[in-house]
Amino acid sequence: MQETVNVNGENHVVETGDMKSEMTRVSAKGYNANSCYEHSFGALGDRTPYVNGWMSGADGKSFDLRNFLGQKANQGYASIQQKALGPEAGGAGTAGFAMVPIYVDPRVVDLSRKYTPMVEMIPRVTNLGTTADYNEITAKGAGYTANPDAPLPENDDTFNRQSKDIKYLYSVGRVLGPMQAAMPAYMLEGFQPTGAGMVGGSVFSPAGVPNAKQLQVLTKARAMKELEENLIFNGDSSADATQFDGLIVQQSTTNQNDLGGSTALTWDDVEDTVQSAFDDGGRPKLAVGSSAVITDLRKIMIDTFNFRPSDLTQGAELPFGVPAQLVIHTMVGAIPCIPSMFLSNTPGAKQLWFLDTDFIEMRVLQDMTYEDLAKTNDSNKFMLKIYECLIVRAPQFNAFIDNIL
Repeated sequence: MQETVNVNGENHVVETGDMKSEMTRVSAKGYNANSCYEHSFGALGDRTPYVNGWMSGADGKSFDLRNFLGQKANQGYASIQQKALGPEAGGAGTAGFAMVPIYVDPRVVDLSRKYTPMVEMIPRVTNLGTTADYNEITAKGAGYTANPDAPLPENDDTFNRQSKDIKYLYSVGRVLGPMQAAMPAYMLEGFQPTGAGMVGGSVFSPAGVPNAKQLQVLTKARAMKELEENLIFNGDSSADATQFDGLIVQQSTTNQNDLGGSTALTWDDVEDTVQSAFDDGGRPKLAVGSSAVITDLRKIMIDTFNFRPSDLTQGAELPFGVPAQLVIHTMVGAIPCIPSMFLSNTPGAKQLWFLDTDFIEMRVLQDMTYEDLAKTNDSNKFMLKIYECLIVRAPQFNAFIDNIL
């Protein structure tokens, strides 16, 4: 028989012989958040991917569970009276009296992340004292031929002392007490670079952050590495006395092939520039350019030499799991090339560097160190610090193409 039931202030006409059980069915089963979730997703846990054409399931294929879930939804919603409390009834979103809570995704993505391959590629060398000092021979006394029993005058060598100041890098964070107490655990997705973030596929692994303090420590550590990478190229102590000089300043115009901002890169430019380093005693082992320059170079290799894209990375390996994005073969042999996110892509200001990494060092007085700072109010303040500077012991062994269109 038909009965009229009032649920949540609204009348419902139902077919039942048991009023109590019907009220329980409509009010409890029909409108419970967990049961609605179960009607749609069955036993799948919260945040479980159920459609993904990129990821592989246990059988090695992409997966789509919508057919299964559609059946669950049809079974569930067939028993729900549609005239019911809606998600907008108590107010939408996060308003004070909203009836639907907000379920925040525990995965956090760093949209500002940068690749930092040069931090890993440049040798790090311990350094005593607040300056990095080294000697170089600028001229050797020449050997000579002579007659038997001739006088044998000596020819002196010329030495020069170079010195670079250690500079101090900091990354500071502070976490308020209420945030430390209230913030749940999160996952920094795609955060930690693998092989300096240069491999194809999933190059960044996730990092778990159980609390607010750990979140701050990890993000400040990444900020420090990105600062290092930037200074390796763009540091300039004359513009900012707190910075150490990077490659651009220390190389200056030595073995510079300046295209004047109006000429596109050609293969002849590559050969001529590598030759200039060779003629001065260098043997470049690594090429670094902006992403636009590496793209230009790939096009040259494909169009000029009929390379297939799959052939462009064969012939060289880099340390620490950093793969080359391109390998070029020059008079000094195979040179792997990698892109940098800290070199300019602006037409007329692009650069391609050829580096003899045997003579480039990061001199380190103190590597990255965590230290708590004085407690301020209801908060925990800390810093990460590095004491270091870059030295280019033989700029003549490097070369670069400058101001590429």
